[in-house]
Amino acid sequence: MFHNLIEAGCDEAGRGCLAGPVTAAAVILPKRFRHDVLNDSKKLTPKQRDILKDEIIESAIAWNVAFVGNIEIDELNILRASIKAMHMAIEGLKKKPQFLLIDGNTFFPYKDLKHKTIVKGDSLFFSIAAASVLAKVFRDEFMINLHNEYPQYGWNENKGYATLYHRQAILKYGISPYHRRSFTLTDTQLTLQL
Repeated sequence: MFHNLIEAGCDEAGRGCLAGPVTAAAVILPKRFRHDVLNDSKKLTPKQRDILKDEIIESAIAWNVAFVGNIEIDELNILRASIKAMHMAIEGLKKKPQFLLIDGNTFFPYKDLKHKTIVKGDSLFFSIAAASVLAKVFRDEFMINLHNEYPQYGWNENKGYATLYHRQAILKYGISPYHRRSFTLTDTQLTLQL
């Protein structure tokens, strides 16, 4: 985008989930980095994402992943928590970027760095796509670990998203310490059917 500046791409995963953290990643890739498969993480299979994660980590000039947990999400709201996670991911980069490419349409400035928000940026810029993959893979791993603690919600499959199975499990078992209390955790239509 700004060819002479060190760019970091930023994206998050888990904004729409009912449980678990929101996870953000920031990635600085070499200027000439190209990849045939790398795209928006939602368009990739879990296996593709796992392979790409290793390739990104190997190729990146710098990368970092940050988590903001469900309690803080409830305190801040999901948008602020997502942006906080992005700021934390940028903060932890081993090399300081000079420009930020942010997936989405809202961002609070980080220190003195210029930024550009790009809707669907993860399908337009490799650095954002790389951040998208890392955020998703690290968050999925986190939710699979939580699943071992609370297997009744099926987080190994739904990763905390609002699937029918997940909502029914909340009705049956109540909420866990990892659920976001500020979210609508059960569908009222679902309760009527039970």
